[in-house]
Amino acid sequence: QVQLVESGGGLVQPGGSLRLSCAVSGSIFRSADMGWYRQAPGKQRELVAGITSGGTTNYVESLKGRFTISRDNAKNTVYLQMNTLKPEDTAGYYCNARYDSLYGTRIYWGQGTQVTVSS
Repeated sequence: QVQLVESGGGLVQPGGSLRLSCAVSGSIFRSADMGWYRQAPGKQRELVAGITSGGTTNYVESLKGRFTISRDNAKNTVYLQMNTLKPEDTAGYYCNARYDSLYGTRIYWGQGTQVTVSS
């Protein structure tokens, strides 16, 4: 059974930093493309950053330079380093895994971790 567990969220002042972690249980991690999404109240969930199983990264254009996604295959964990945080970054942040199995594409989500940027 695959489970994704996010951690690292919290309250931070504008200009501060946070690092989110997503630990993935099960055997799919090395073969899975991973992503971080966020959802603010009243808004749709949006992609923040993604990293393929091979390590290729992509970012939403507006966040390039402030957010960095990385993965540690030895720890089955994907990270999101967030710097120079702004109040508009306040949202629930969700980890996503996309895995192509013999039976089709499987998509898994974590339960989310809240990030609040406020003074």
